[in-house]
Amino acid sequence: METKSAPVENQFLDPEKIIAQLDVESGSVAADFGCASGYFSLPFAKTIGNDGKLMALDILPHVLETVESRSKSMGLSNVETKRVNLEKNEGSGLSSDSLDWVIMKGVLFQNKDKETILKEAYRVLKKGGKAIVVEWGDKDFSIGPHHSLRIPKDALKGLAEKQGFSIGKEVDAGNFHYAFVAEK
Repeated sequence: METKSAPVENQFLDPEKIIAQLDVESGSVAADFGCASGYFSLPFAKTIGNDGKLMALDILPHVLETVESRSKSMGLSNVETKRVNLEKNEGSGLSSDSLDWVIMKGVLFQNKDKETILKEAYRVLKKGGKAIVVEWGDKDFSIGPHHSLRIPKDALKGLAEKQGFSIGKEVDAGNFHYAFVAEK
């Protein structure tokens, strides 16, 4: 009998496990900055339910098409995709003070202008809104991006604080990543 193995990412980064550690309320409004194929977007959309709304944001049109297709096949009607450039000032195109959550999973190491992205997350969050930040850790370099692209956790916390965030709890993100909550 042949068994289907889980995607490699599922073996070390589990969105459901991370989301379960957060206080995400049904009906929340959220945006996934750099959503890629929706690996975090779709489980988050499921958590907030049809009374909530999740905006999946990315610069690549083909990944947004993937998110649309996957959300439809999962029966999720609360996902909206939008092509954006988060390295531009107000690049999400979202209204200020409009979101309960921003998801930033593996987006900051890929971009040069990390401060603009963090500033945008802060701008679009309501007072008391939160961002879940997930990035590659520095304990194991056998997989993932080159160590020179990774952002040390303390350095990233400092960048977030510089944009006005308060750093909340750390979240268990497995052996290869770190995660924390940043609050407006």
